[in-house]
Amino acid sequence: MSSTPTGSTPSGTTEVLAGVAVRAHGLRGEVAVDVHTDSPEERFAPGAVLTARRAGAPDGVLTVESSRPHSGKLLVRFVEAPDRTAAEGLRGTRLVIPTDALAPPEDPDEFHIHQLEGLRAELEDGTVVGTVREVLLGPGGELLVLARPELPDALVPFVHQIVPTVDLDGGRVVLTPPEGLLDVE
Repeated sequence: MSSTPTGSTPSGTTEVLAGVAVRAHGLRGEVAVDVHTDSPEERFAPGAVLTARRAGAPDGVLTVESSRPHSGKLLVRFVEAPDRTAAEGLRGTRLVIPTDALAPPEDPDEFHIHQLEGLRAELEDGTVVGTVREVLLGPGGELLVLARPELPDALVPFVHQIVPTVDLDGGRVVLTPPEGLLDVE
C-alpha cells in the first residue's frame, strides 16, 4: 500500500497524503515529517515535488533537496525552506501528491490505499455489508471505514485474516469478520 487518501481537488484529481511536517529540526532547514506512505524513499527522494497544503493558505509546492530517517520520523530539507525560520513555517503542512503521479504496483496482489475507497464490502457468501468509505491509519495499523446503509459506519481492521480478498477488478473486498465486529452495539 502506498499513501493515505486525502480526497479530491476542485479539478477532480484524487490526492494522497505522503506526510505531515511536524517541526523544524536543527539550524539548516530540516523538517521532521510524520510519514504516511509505504514508499518514503520514493516520495521524499531528492527532486521529488510535493504539494504543500495548509489550512487557510493557498497550496504551494515543495521540492525535496534531501531526506534521512531520524527517531521514527523523516528529516527532509526542501529547496524552498533554506533555513530554520522557513522550516518552522512549514509546521502542520500536509504534503500531498496526485494519485495519477503514482506508478502502479509491480505486484498484481498489491495496490494503493486510495484504490480501496468505494469498493463494495461483502461477506464470503456474497452478502453486501457496506462500502469502503475511507482507510484510516492508526497506531495499530490500517482500518477500513465501512459506510453501511441505515447503520453507523463500521471499523474493520485491514488484516489478511479479516480481509482475505481485495478484488479491484471486481470492485469488492471480501470480509471474514469475527463474531460481533459488524454488530451495531
